[in-house]
Amino acid sequence: MSQPQPIDPRYANRPPQARPKKRRNWFLRTVGLIVLLFILMLVAVPLYAWSRIDKIDAMPTGDRPAETPGTTYLMVGSDAREDLTRAERARLHTGGDAGPARTDSIMLMHVPDSGPTVLISIPRDSAVDIPGVKGKQKINAAFNKGPALLIETIENVTGLRIDHYVEVGFGGFASVIDSVGGVNMCLPKAMKDKDAHIDLPAGCQELNGVTALGYVRSRHADGNNDFGRVERQRAMVGAVAKKASSPSTFLNPIRYYNVATKGVDALTVDKDMGLFDFIRFARGMRAVSGSGGVTLTVPVSDDNYQLGSGRGVAVKWDTTKAKALFNALKSDNTSGLKSS
Repeated sequence: MSQPQPIDPRYANRPPQARPKKRRNWFLRTVGLIVLLFILMLVAVPLYAWSRIDKIDAMPTGDRPAETPGTTYLMVGSDAREDLTRAERARLHTGGDAGPARTDSIMLMHVPDSGPTVLISIPRDSAVDIPGVKGKQKINAAFNKGPALLIETIENVTGLRIDHYVEVGFGGFASVIDSVGGVNMCLPKAMKDKDAHIDLPAGCQELNGVTALGYVRSRHADGNNDFGRVERQRAMVGAVAKKASSPSTFLNPIRYYNVATKGVDALTVDKDMGLFDFIRFARGMRAVSGSGGVTLTVPVSDDNYQLGSGRGVAVKWDTTKAKALFNALKSDNTSGLKSS
């Protein structure tokens, strides 16, 4: 019978070793799940919002300018209010029914294949030829008969093909401002306009949806009529785009959801626009909010142009400079353009 082996004195006082257990790293699994849910949210929320946007047949028929490099969007701010409740009209100070919808802002955004994105304001009192209408008219009159006529009018006067159409109403604009928690704007002087329902002091301040709407709609507060207004509209577009695409929005699920969904019910796009076209539009908006974009107004030669026949005073473009501007967009050569 074999003798038991003596115990090595080095191990005599050691406690017995426990059997190794399978470790479960619940912390890493939890973090992985949170990251997955976050990614799903980033994808699912825009898809849901996109499904709610109204799509319309906005493009004109017949002969149109040839397609050009880059993508050109027509952006229209409409004063349409038929979708607003009585309480919403009172809150936004839009008044009652005002007949056909009119434009409060008209902008062209050209997103080139390379080079800076360009955002161009078109004064709504611009004197243009509207197809089917005799004599020069204010460009705003074209929109009264629908977006297709406005697009045709702009294409005729610029020679630039409009690829996509984006329209936002009163309610949608105010909702987007509120969803990002307001927008900080710096006023060089105080602004008071009873028609726009604003009384704002000079200096930097936070504007909510209602005050921001009045700020961009006012035509009398700064003495510059439409020219001051289009500058404020471009500044507001840039400020909203910058805040909506900031890390504070993407890292806050509630704000991210609100930004993506609040304004879509008042948003309308052309039926040919796809999700990636809209993403390109959103990226262009982000570009013009910083150093990667150019913002300007169509060159003007006369802001007291008489239309005649009791049709009032309009804005006449500087034909030579305007043609050079739109030729640069047609050739996708935006690197030489500067903000004004």
